[in-house]
Amino acid sequence: MKLLSEKKALEDLAAMRASFAARIKNGYEHAAKDCLTCETKGACCLDAHFVNVRVSRLEAAAMRDAVGELPLDLRKRVAERTVVAIERYGLRSAEDADAATYACPLFEPGIGCLVHSTAKPLPCIAHACYERQEDLPPDEILDSAELAVANLNWRVYGKATAQLSIPLAVEGVG
Repeated sequence: MKLLSEKKALEDLAAMRASFAARIKNGYEHAAKDCLTCETKGACCLDAHFVNVRVSRLEAAAMRDAVGELPLDLRKRVAERTVVAIERYGLRSAEDADAATYACPLFEPGIGCLVHSTAKPLPCIAHACYERQEDLPPDEILDSAELAVANLNWRVYGKATAQLSIPLAVEGVG
C-alpha cells in the first residue's frame, strides 16, 4: 500500500468532515435546540463530567494546524487551558484513558469552538441538544465516519494510532 502524505490526508479529512457536517445539519439538526439560544453557552464543551472526545493522530494534526493559525493571545489561552486540563483531569496518567473526561481547551468564551470551521472533531459535529431520543443521529453514522477517518490514518501513518483526548492532541501548541 502506498502511503498518503499528511498534507493530502488533511485535505481529504477536511472534505470528509464537511460531508459529515452537512449530513448531520441537513438530516438531524432541525430537531435540535439552536446553540445560540442555549442558556449556558459551551456547557457541552466545558462539562468535565461529560466531555471524553478522542481524536486520531491525523485529526490531532488538523487541530494543531488550526490552533497554530489563531492569533497569539488565543493560542496562549488554549495552551494555558490545555495544561490545566491535562493536570486537573489526570489525562496523561489516567488508568482508563478512554474513559477520562475533561473540559475542552478549544472552547473560548464569547467565541465558541476555536476549530469549529477547520478541525472540529466528528463527535462534536454530531452533538447537539435534542429533546427526543428518536431525533438523534443514529450511532452508525458517526461510527461509519470514524471508521473512514481511521482508514485514512492507516493510509498516512501505515499503522493504527492511539486515540488522544483533545488536550493531549493539542498539547504544546501556543
